[in-house]
Amino acid sequence: MARLVSATVNNEPLTIADRTFSSRLMAGTGKFSSNTLMRDTLVSSGTEIVTVALRRADLSGDDDPQADILKFIDPEKYLLLPNTSGAMDADEAVRLAKLAEAAGLPKWIKLEIHPDPTYLLPDPIETLKAAEILVKDGFTVLPYINADPVLAKRLQDVGTAAVMPLGAPIGSNKGVVTRDQIRIIIDQATVPVVVDAGLGAPSHASEAMELGADAVLVNTAMAIASDPVRMGEAFKLAVEAGRAAYEMGLPEAEDRASATSPLTGFLDSNQ
Repeated sequence: MARLVSATVNNEPLTIADRTFSSRLMAGTGKFSSNTLMRDTLVSSGTEIVTVALRRADLSGDDDPQADILKFIDPEKYLLLPNTSGAMDADEAVRLAKLAEAAGLPKWIKLEIHPDPTYLLPDPIETLKAAEILVKDGFTVLPYINADPVLAKRLQDVGTAAVMPLGAPIGSNKGVVTRDQIRIIIDQATVPVVVDAGLGAPSHASEAMELGADAVLVNTAMAIASDPVRMGEAFKLAVEAGRAAYEMGLPEAEDRASATSPLTGFLDSNQ
């Protein structure tokens, strides 16, 4: 089977807080059939930021074989971004973040508070409350939110390092269904905007980048693919292509046709 080959794309680097990254693809680590396959997919995707649910990681030092995911993520190669997935409110999210800090993980946190088990939509009130606490405690906070421009602005005003609006509900694979709200968030942003959740195909990631998102986060679409390693590389290429298109500028849509090879001048010169 032919292997995808990545072309060189001179995209601008991504800067979040005080760190710079060459890749604009962040990767999640859930749903992979094995940690080994996850590790290989991280490599093929070219990601430099990897998020791990704290509830899946062994922070006790007891070498729990059921929670050894951190052994498969090289901290020298990736920024490990602990997330508070599963937290029901601000207090629980803050407790998880401080537990990660005590265990020696980076003082970066992907803030997730989604108490509804059916739709997994983030709680805006508890998210803002937790963000205020964590920013004051010196954490670099990247909050996962609904595509709510008002909340996004409030969060960046309290000092979050980025905002992460959903493209669609977690794991839905529907793509950027919130594109109109994301456009507003990007227009108002003073921090990086990362489209997170719902991206089910490389074309979805490319679309988010073409809109002007600074990065995307992908998990399910890679993890459940028939070949996660190849899918990781496909997302890598899509993100690079979408960002390159955004940086170069896309042509505006027109209501009328415009010939790419007009004949008028040619016919006139041969009369």
